[in-house]
Amino acid sequence: MGKMFRITASAAGAAAALAAAGGFFISSQAAGGKRQSLEEAMKWQQEHYDTSFYDPLEKTDYTISSFDGYTIHVQLCKAPAPTDRYVIITHGYTDNHIGMLKYMPMYLDAGFNCILPDLRGHGQNEPAPCTFTALEARDLDCLIKDTRERYENISMLGLHGESLGAASTIGVLRYTRDVDFAVADCAFADIENVLTGTIKVKALSPVLARSASLASKMHYGYSFDQMRPIDALEGSHVPVLYIHGEKDTFITPDNSRRMYEASPAGSEIHFIPDAGHAQSVLCHPDLYREYLNAFLRKIPGYSVSP
Repeated sequence: MGKMFRITASAAGAAAALAAAGGFFISSQAAGGKRQSLEEAMKWQQEHYDTSFYDPLEKTDYTISSFDGYTIHVQLCKAPAPTDRYVIITHGYTDNHIGMLKYMPMYLDAGFNCILPDLRGHGQNEPAPCTFTALEARDLDCLIKDTRERYENISMLGLHGESLGAASTIGVLRYTRDVDFAVADCAFADIENVLTGTIKVKALSPVLARSASLASKMHYGYSFDQMRPIDALEGSHVPVLYIHGEKDTFITPDNSRRMYEASPAGSEIHFIPDAGHAQSVLCHPDLYREYLNAFLRKIPGYSVSP
């Protein structure tokens, strides 16, 4: 009995050590993945669609200070015709503001100035761990406040995000009601389901995810329980347009479906055929524009001409 107990205890200890090591590896990789440079992002964009509209735009680069003093780099791209509408377009994990150019023509044509921030630890910002909306949503809240103060007489302010940026767009609704609409493209409802869905050893994935959550809390100060954008929808009155590629296997479409079901009246959800992760606007740009314009026309105060 004693020998069997020692073997069982040893096996349990080894399993716990494996889970702890796996959890630390997952959390460190998730928070510290390689970021794209602005040059790399621009090269990718130019290879996949026409970016010639971007250079002629009037642009202003500036920084804001977030709630904890962290500096966020931002670029304003003015619409060709004067307008008092603004949209904040937020990129995904490892990307930067250049990666959001593909969404801009739709908004420029609809009469919106486009505000493009670099997320914490990305782009021109100082290195920092990714906290999968725990801090990014608070940064976005600070940018919303700054936008309201910086630009006078704003008639409409919207949010549009992709992947991590989309999750942050949903997550910020916990802190603000001072936006007129939000668009979330391939957002995750909670980070844990993304990790467990991509870990190959399915039998261990729940254990590793919990271990990774603990490791994240110990090393970065935030657990996975604080990385649940879906929780921010409780009590929100901001209408949300959810868009998700039908073939997204990284962040599955069920994430958007779950959040849509928790969203206020006026929200919509659309799944884009044949589109993988963050590919919807590239696979079916006309359909994407159709969904966006139809959604905008339902926002109180919106008219075709700004």
